[in-house]
Amino acid sequence: MKQSPNARHRGEVKKLNHETPLWVRESEEIFFITICCRDRGGNQLARSPIADRLVDSVVFRNESGVWWCSCFVVMPDHVHALIQFSGELPMERAVRAWKSWTAKQLGIAWQRGWFDHRLRRDESWREKAAYLLNNPVRSGLVDDAGDWAWIFSCER
Repeated sequence: MKQSPNARHRGEVKKLNHETPLWVRESEEIFFITICCRDRGGNQLARSPIADRLVDSVVFRNESGVWWCSCFVVMPDHVHALIQFSGELPMERAVRAWKSWTAKQLGIAWQRGWFDHRLRRDESWREKAAYLLNNPVRSGLVDDAGDWAWIFSCER
């Protein structure tokens, strides 16, 4: 059976475009970001000291003005975040630099790329933050979101 020219080969991952359209000002928008480990299903992230250092790296980038992350959750094989990016360092470069640093410093093997979704006017920050914060509960890791150790949340 012939494959169409657009069919992907087994194991080939489609590269996602993370360039923000010119009409969107990243410094005024909040993005829902998901970054996954290369090997899914295991627990590469949700353990000390890896998870603690991931949260510390997010706080450091907040304090240094690289981005403003208002919500960050470490899961066993991925992270979720709500981030507003500075005008000086666009999302694509900021996330790529963070992934590179965490890979080198913490030995994390990330998947290539990540998922990003710009929050629209009809999506509230609180709804998305609640979704992120309850991810450990939905995954059966804890009974109460407050019991999950690797959550960072603040409002501007």
